[in-house]
Amino acid sequence: MTDRPTTPTSRRERPAKPALTRAGIIATAVSLLRAEGLEKVTMRRLAQELDTGPASLYVYVANTAELHAAVLDELLGEVELNPAGEGGDWRDRLAAVLTSYTGVLFRHPALARSALTARPSGKHYLRLLERLLTLLDEGGVPLTQAAWGVDVLLQFATATAAEQATRSQSAQAADEWDALTRAVHDVPARTHPRLHALAESLLSGSPEDRMTWCLQMLVNGISQTPTPAPAPAPHSDN
Repeated sequence: MTDRPTTPTSRRERPAKPALTRAGIIATAVSLLRAEGLEKVTMRRLAQELDTGPASLYVYVANTAELHAAVLDELLGEVELNPAGEGGDWRDRLAAVLTSYTGVLFRHPALARSALTARPSGKHYLRLLERLLTLLDEGGVPLTQAAWGVDVLLQFATATAAEQATRSQSAQAADEWDALTRAVHDVPARTHPRLHALAESLLSGSPEDRMTWCLQMLVNGISQTPTPAPAPAPHSDN
């Protein structure tokens, strides 16, 4: 009995690979993030997922930092820009937007840490900025103070998400909190009178209450603190 000769398959008859696009690369990166975490979102791993070489991806994404910034921007589409509706105090609505932003980052701890240095510039980030600036304007915050202040608000919200998300992954988080609680409560009044007197207040409040208070404190400071006057142009004798 002789084996039948294998009939070769023409390359033209094989299913064609989808054309690479920046949108497709980012979508694959987001799927990889959700499944395996940001650490797996590398150019090499993406190339494997897309059945191509890493060099092909650099035509659409300059480097891993740009890739992570694009992934962050894509996820910012999940931020609720009007979670509290149109009624109520503008400060409460501003806090609700930033709380939603923090929640998106909290669900992806590595992305929250990356967001501390990433500089997204996509459509979702721009929409978030526009919403925050609109709310600050509604509250009568001077324009330049709002422009500077929105950066501070996002830095605080990002740092809060990164801190809480990182601690939530730590197996020692509860033990570390217990150790801090004991240390603060056991400090001698003779050597640390202020710390001893405020021990209860230092550790009080839920994370939600503290975040709301911090946002209100920052907004009040932004609205009341003028930005520096522009430096005068250097004088020229020519």
